[in-house]
Amino acid sequence: MRIAYVSVDPGVSVFGPHGASVHIQEIVREFAAQGHEVTIFTTRRGNLRHRLAELADIELIETTINHAAAVKREQAQREIAHDFGMEIIRRGFDLVYERYSLFSTVLAEVNQPGVLEVNSPLLDLQRAHRDVVDYKAAENALTKQVTAAVATVCVSDPLREWVLRQVPGARAHTVPNGVNTSRIFPQPEDEGQAVVTFVGSLKPWHGVEYAIWAAAVAQEQWQLRIVGDGPQRVPLMDLAQKLRVDADFRGAVSPSEIPGQLWGSAIGVAPYPETVSAHHYFSPLQVYEYLAAGLPIVASSIGQIPQAVGDAGVLVPGSNASALAQAIDNLVYCPLRRWELGAQARRQALRHCTWSGVVRTIVDLVSQSSGMSGWRRHIGHRGHIGRHMRGTAS
Repeated sequence: MRIAYVSVDPGVSVFGPHGASVHIQEIVREFAAQGHEVTIFTTRRGNLRHRLAELADIELIETTINHAAAVKREQAQREIAHDFGMEIIRRGFDLVYERYSLFSTVLAEVNQPGVLEVNSPLLDLQRAHRDVVDYKAAENALTKQVTAAVATVCVSDPLREWVLRQVPGARAHTVPNGVNTSRIFPQPEDEGQAVVTFVGSLKPWHGVEYAIWAAAVAQEQWQLRIVGDGPQRVPLMDLAQKLRVDADFRGAVSPSEIPGQLWGSAIGVAPYPETVSAHHYFSPLQVYEYLAAGLPIVASSIGQIPQAVGDAGVLVPGSNASALAQAIDNLVYCPLRRWELGAQARRQALRHCTWSGVVRTIVDLVSQSSGMSGWRRHIGHRGHIGRHMRGTAS
């Protein structure tokens, strides 16, 4: 099957170190691994040094958006989406898979089986944090896209609920993120001090400062490793220095480097703050990476995190450094408990969290929603992992 993967969001790179880029590359990689021919249509290619090796031969069509003014940027998104749609029609793809972006109406224009993937409530986020000149056009574009899609896949239940509020009756489904269990796998702990690792962008809603405060009040000996970059890096480094915490800041790394950065870790941490609890729409990639690495997890009990962690970790209240420190201390003190939780983490990743399971679930949704009984066999159906699909509306 020939698949067009579309991303018209100028803020998201196909090849980059962040979670959005990982998600794009892994979905495309898995489609290709299941025997499909994929072409990427994007407004931002990114840096090839962050490209997964398996995608070296993937065709990529890029039309960049260079306008700083919001009105021109919005118009450019609409024009490029139209051009992408015309090219997709001309080339006759079997399926269009589009990552939701403001102002794009590719799915609505091509009039063929299509999937809309929703990773964030962009409409709300853009209005709250950035300029939106033509909000009504963005709202109408979302309605058209969701209505045209044979399936709208949302990475979390809160996002599915958001889509249904925007477009009542949408064919919306929850399909959480996944992890590459072949690339990320268990490795031995460091023989010295226990290493507690955070992976993710250094932005306020990740709560990394609570991990630093936890390290400052810890009763056991452990080192904090922070893999990622972002606007909070300098303030976080200053905080660690002020509290005399030996935090190992590794900076941003390519997706292919994540296994090496997890090497030697004893625990994975996801210390999201309580302030994001009501709006926590994430399906946290780092939690799935910890699972695949066989790491026991200490995480905030917020949003989708309890479902993701399952029986493989310890949940604590958000924004509570002392509870975070105690949970980590308890695991550092008890290697056997770490081993038990780590083994469960790997089992969960293999059974329920692989990208192949994510893609097979999406394939099932398309075949069921389109009413094309033979289509599933045509696209190489090999079963699905039911935990990835929760709920639908018609």
